[in-house]
Amino acid sequence: MSERESVLAPFRHETFRILWLAALASNLGGLVQSVGAGWMMTTLTDSHNMVALVQASTTLPIMIFSLAAGALADNFDRRTVMIIAQCGMAVVSLALAVLGYMGMLTPWLLLTFTFLIGCGTALFNPSWQASMGDIVPRADLPGAVTLNSVGFNMMRSVGPAVGGLVVALAGAAAAFAINAVSYVPLILALGRWKSPPPSSKLPRERLGSAMWAGIRYVSLSPNLTIVLVRGLLFGLAAVAVLALLPSVASEYVGGGAFVYGSLLGCFGVGAIGGAFLNGVIREPYSNETIVRIACVVFALSCMVLGFSRQPVISHLALLPAGASWVLALSLFNVSIQLSAPRWVVGRALSLYQTATFGGMAAGSWLWGTLADVWGPDWSLISAGVTLLGCALVGLALPLPQFSSRDLSPLNMFNEPVLKLEMRPRSGPIMVMVDYQIAQEDVETFLALMNERRGIRRRDGARQWALLRDLEKPEIWTETYHVPTWVDYVRHNLRRTKADADNLEKLRALHRGEGSPVVHRLIERQTVPLTDDMPIRPSQEI
Repeated sequence: MSERESVLAPFRHETFRILWLAALASNLGGLVQSVGAGWMMTTLTDSHNMVALVQASTTLPIMIFSLAAGALADNFDRRTVMIIAQCGMAVVSLALAVLGYMGMLTPWLLLTFTFLIGCGTALFNPSWQASMGDIVPRADLPGAVTLNSVGFNMMRSVGPAVGGLVVALAGAAAAFAINAVSYVPLILALGRWKSPPPSSKLPRERLGSAMWAGIRYVSLSPNLTIVLVRGLLFGLAAVAVLALLPSVASEYVGGGAFVYGSLLGCFGVGAIGGAFLNGVIREPYSNETIVRIACVVFALSCMVLGFSRQPVISHLALLPAGASWVLALSLFNVSIQLSAPRWVVGRALSLYQTATFGGMAAGSWLWGTLADVWGPDWSLISAGVTLLGCALVGLALPLPQFSSRDLSPLNMFNEPVLKLEMRPRSGPIMVMVDYQIAQEDVETFLALMNERRGIRRRDGARQWALLRDLEKPEIWTETYHVPTWVDYVRHNLRRTKADADNLEKLRALHRGEGSPVVHRLIERQTVPLTDDMPIRPSQEI
């Protein structure tokens, strides 16, 4: 299959085609609204910082609420979550249009409404991106992510120009009204999609526990943490272009709302080229090389945009900036999706968004503040220098290649038959696994158990330890705790096919009869007065 065919492969799936087309309309409305909000702020205040905060107000909620949204995406029906988010944003956009027509908007009120729209985006995005793995097979997932970028940037290439035209002819309130209507096709398409049923019959995780499980998994996965750090740094520096473009259009290019829209349109055209270029250069170059190139090219675009006083040069500078934007962010996104199993992919994506959009929110404030002090030109040049630093960070934290590990569920765990009555929340549970290891295999065994420790902790185990019998040194015991019985079951169901290799190697080293012996114990919360006092599992809550 050629690179082009691999990128277009997700279109073979009807559900993906319908949702992709509906998302085009939603993206178009969002970009029209973004132009309206950015330009309206320039009419309400002369502060560059307030103009930049329009961008920050839409990205800050993603940083704050993405993790909770990711937990919801992994524990609730994703289609329902997305419909609720889209309906909420439609209502907010409609209210924004009404207040805009009535002339009642102030700078801070405008920021409040854009913040609420950002909250809806924060709720929607983890479920939307995690659903790609439910809609297309794993082999088509990079293509689906790329096509989503293509769709968004197709609209970015025309949407801002349309938005600028709408604002110039009918005012910003009309842009807000168009956005309110644009949510309808995607809401209808999501209502038509028959999302897959939940794969687990276990009770849902509590929100706090689910969020912590996501943080624990990502923090114990070095490849994922590298992507988060690189995404944060790139977002921090690269957002300067989007945050300061209204000021560039009004002060340096000498144009109005339509010129601002056409500048964004050039950024979008470059992004479309970058999406298709991604498929071409992914084969000969490593992910790290591509991201470094993207950082350097984006840095040069920032500097040209900062020095430019000519509309043509400013428009041309945004073409490579858009291409670099998509090259970097799409690689980050696919790396996350291919490095996280399905049970936690929503939370992994949400943490990636928290890092990247958190960087964008901080960058919008930082470059806006510098623009008020030094002017937009030197602020853009400073952002370019920062992007060069982001490329150098790759020397210490290189972006990993796409994971080829099979992260689908192993599905080999059978819940044991117990002789004590257990409730889902009975616990704490202690697990002990006995291995018999020959002395010549100890070094190999310890290396495998170090890997095993990471797998156990990543999947929810606590207080992991490895013990050796002093009287029978060939006996090694792995121990860990989980809070409740349902947590123990959930821990085992999280095991992936990629984890099976470690388990098989440990079993091969085991010299005892049969498989390693597993002991499952419940801790007593009180000490009985007599040895024959019966255990009451109902008290072990």
